[in-house]
Amino acid sequence: MTDSLSLMDIVQEHLASERLHLPVFPPLVLQLQDMLARDEVSMQQVAAKIMEDQALASQLLRVANSAFFSGLSKVLTVKDAIIRLGAKQVINILALVTQQQHHRSSHKIITVYMEGLWKHAVSCAMGAKWLAEKSGYKTLAQEAFLGGLMHDIGKLFLLKVLEDIQTSGKYQITLSTAIITEVMESLHAEQGCRLLQQWNLPEMYCAVARDHHKADYDVNNAVLLIVRLVNLACHRLGIGLQHDPSLLLAVTPEAQALEVSELLLAELEIMLEDAMTLAR
Repeated sequence: MTDSLSLMDIVQEHLASERLHLPVFPPLVLQLQDMLARDEVSMQQVAAKIMEDQALASQLLRVANSAFFSGLSKVLTVKDAIIRLGAKQVINILALVTQQQHHRSSHKIITVYMEGLWKHAVSCAMGAKWLAEKSGYKTLAQEAFLGGLMHDIGKLFLLKVLEDIQTSGKYQITLSTAIITEVMESLHAEQGCRLLQQWNLPEMYCAVARDHHKADYDVNNAVLLIVRLVNLACHRLGIGLQHDPSLLLAVTPEAQALEVSELLLAELEIMLEDAMTLAR
């Protein structure tokens, strides 16, 4: 089975199989979110929980001290990071650094896609947070960050499925860029929403994964609007797997609904190009 239709059938069968094991959202991030939902949790308890994973704590401090998050002085401890950035942002950074570990493959073509997806995810996360803060939605900045990070999670999941199919040895298929692109573009929104629901993340994020390409979407969902606009900005700049420099961001429904000026959009593009440093 070498044509795209045959592979699509195989993918659909694989997705419907009860044997399919869905990826697990980082347990530490979920545990920290549960802790924050309890009013009595202390900063020391949050810091202690993070310090249970020394490698992750080290990565947290590295990102917290990057140009996008750091203040005048470096943060030296997890407690310092929580004080400066707030617990919500710290949890989002942990989601960022743990997601990076999943964007790896032993398959050459899939690796290229995963690298592009990772650059796109980081840029969308950073850009969505920045745009929320600059466009009057500061209270939604952390939600916009996680929405930007997770909006294309369905593509990552499908790449993992394709990798499993390729390495299983059950099918005589050759993965090509055309076939991979067709599978991802056809199924990633549906599968991304399914995955986030499986992880029991709030409906806000499921809506972002499901509707970030839809023509008919909730125009009152500010996080969705922000992620859609930043996603388009990344496409305009070629950050990720798509490049369409002809896109005019100022005339998009998203920019108009958010009342984002052309000047702010120009600043967003500069910010997104700078955000690429975090994806390396």
